[in-house]
Amino acid sequence: MPPSPVTVLIASYLEDEHVARIRAFASDRVRVLHEPDLLAPPRYVADHVGHARELTPEQKERWAGLLREADVMFDFDRAGAADLPATAPRLRWVQATSSGIGEFLQRTGLDRSSIAFTTAAGVHARPLAEFTLLGLLYFFRDLPHLQACKAARRWERYTVEGLDGKRVLIVGLGAVGREAARQCASFGMEVWASRRSEGGDLPEGVSRWVRQDDLRPALSQVDALVLACPLTPQTRLLIGAAEIEALKPGAVLVNIARGGVVDEPALIRALTSGHVRGAALDVFATEPLPADSPMWDLPNVIVSPHSASTVAAENRRIVDIFLENLQRFLDGRPMVNAFDKSRGY
Repeated sequence: MPPSPVTVLIASYLEDEHVARIRAFASDRVRVLHEPDLLAPPRYVADHVGHARELTPEQKERWAGLLREADVMFDFDRAGAADLPATAPRLRWVQATSSGIGEFLQRTGLDRSSIAFTTAAGVHARPLAEFTLLGLLYFFRDLPHLQACKAARRWERYTVEGLDGKRVLIVGLGAVGREAARQCASFGMEVWASRRSEGGDLPEGVSRWVRQDDLRPALSQVDALVLACPLTPQTRLLIGAAEIEALKPGAVLVNIARGGVVDEPALIRALTSGHVRGAALDVFATEPLPADSPMWDLPNVIVSPHSASTVAAENRRIVDIFLENLQRFLDGRPMVNAFDKSRGY
């Protein structure tokens, strides 16, 4: 007698073409549950949270029934994530649509469950590297000066520093950090890198490792700091007031990690004083960024609403990872991008 098919529940909005790809994959071994009228409608392309949707009692019961059947979920039941071990008793694996899920799993207690999780690590590497370059070019090519001259209708030739020959320190050498390093090096920057595990071969574009114990002294020697590390107990407030003060005067900071990695009040003070030339920030200590945050008014801050990683092709790339992992799950092999509960990423 053949084994029962694995039941996959799609828990966040996904375009029909991608649902069809999942349905067609190992169709004899996989059963797909997808009821879009029960899911939050997206606010933009590749939105996995969506507008809040009020379900009727009948719809809630339908959703509860789907959860009870699920062996695998594509994304989380965000309205009841903390209850998944009880509401989805058969659930063995969740494919997340985000790369950084450690804080979410800790907040919901899912990191203490027996459910396996895989992330979307790697999907966002190129878009976040592009945002990194956008921020560095914005300040080192002095785009604010160009904007001011345009507003004043003033034609005035000028000189910029540019990126060639600048030194950048990238903290975090996962897929995002490695791609950022490669791209920065292609613009002629000298790339230093720091990560949790030391040693090993230097990734493409990186010229020097910086030990975590040597992070603060290194900050005075770099023109830019790029944060691309996961948020863990070890990296929370990794860049505190002392580290920001140690930065070379006029340095630029790019944060594509998590807001909790930086002491935000200390950064605001350094941006206000000019000690830090500028910051390109995709993440903040509190999100959405409060309306009364000084960040909104600082002319030397690029505010991105945690969207630097989101591009139109995101869902296709996440489904690619999901299908690779689904085959591995069916075969009993280790999955890619497995979340390590002991490390928090």
